[in-house]
Amino acid sequence: MCTQTKAAALMANIPGADIDPSGVFKYVLIRVHSREEGDDAEVDIVRGYGWAEYHADIYDKVSEELEKGGHLDCECIGGGRIRHDAQAKKIHVYGYSMGFGRANHAVSTEKLKARYPDYEVTWDNEGY
Repeated sequence: MCTQTKAAALMANIPGADIDPSGVFKYVLIRVHSREEGDDAEVDIVRGYGWAEYHADIYDKVSEELEKGGHLDCECIGGGRIRHDAQAKKIHVYGYSMGFGRANHAVSTEKLKARYPDYEVTWDNEGY
């Protein structure tokens, strides 16, 4: 019998990427861990929204939501910016977060490619 922890089941249902439908906005790369003993499962997720004045605004809202049940723990592993051009089907990831440092844009780009398979998704370390 295969047993899956509650945390693993929850993580399996977290979208790898969730960003605004278009525009230029801040984003964070968040590592979600299991809090359950003996379960070292983790998943990285991308979240980016235009409403955020600071990268921490996104992290605070998302981590609060995910940590609610007590099974998951979150850690921000960096940030940057996203330029999302829905009409041209292009996403560009760049820059860094003053508070969290530069996210690994290669990881973020892979998450976005999975979410937007018909898009051209690129990244570089220029800008802020």
